[in-house]
Amino acid sequence: MRKFLVVLDDSRECLNAMRYAAMRASKTGAGVTVLSIIPPDEFNHWIGVGEIFREEARERIEVHFEVFAKWMRDRQNVNPELVIREGEPVPEILAQITEDPAIGVLVLGASTDNKGPGPLINALSRQAGTLPIPITIVPGDLSKEKLEAIT
Repeated sequence: MRKFLVVLDDSRECLNAMRYAAMRASKTGAGVTVLSIIPPDEFNHWIGVGEIFREEARERIEVHFEVFAKWMRDRQNVNPELVIREGEPVPEILAQITEDPAIGVLVLGASTDNKGPGPLINALSRQAGTLPIPITIVPGDLSKEKLEAIT
């Protein structure tokens, strides 16, 4: 089964990427993998405290994920899986794509900020020609109605 890979983070545009991935998966019989990445700099604290921070970060991610997962299950009949990785975002996204051959599309949300679409899109678009899968970039300011119309 083909899967959509979508990145869960604290950005506002993440919401539209999640919606798009779930709606497309629902309409095409695909799955959704939600990837959340804990950056390594969150653990560069005193010895012994890193594990506490790591566990707290995982708990925050799981709570955040469950909000999206409930909507996906209830509204789109899609049961997403959560993957949590630790490291730098771009290498971890690429590693997830490499390790899971069922992933067919990476879905990212574009920021509406005047600073550009966001660091992930900037970094991954430079590598787009060599990626093993396509990237779908979802504008962060699309309405629910527009998302439903295009999926």
